Amino acid sequence: MKCVICHSPSIEQKTVNEQIWVGEDLALIPVEVLVCANCGERYYDRRAMRQLEEAEQALKDRRLQVETAGRVLRVMAGV
Repeated sequence: MKCVICHSPSIEQKTVNEQIWVGEDLALIPVEVLVCANCGERYYDRRAMRQLEEAEQALKDRRLQVETAGRVLRVMAGV
């Protein structure tokens, strides 16, 4: 397999943190995907997509155990 973006043959399986917004909250979901080692393009198979969809629904239903991983700061307009 070659990357569709940079055409590099260096595609490897990695665990990445995918971001899912639920309201004003941001959740990081670890998922195994193929990643181009050259440009970082990600390739999601059906299993990874299903995992993300199920995690999103579980977050909305408040069925997923989460922990606080930091703070988000928003710059006020006009500053």
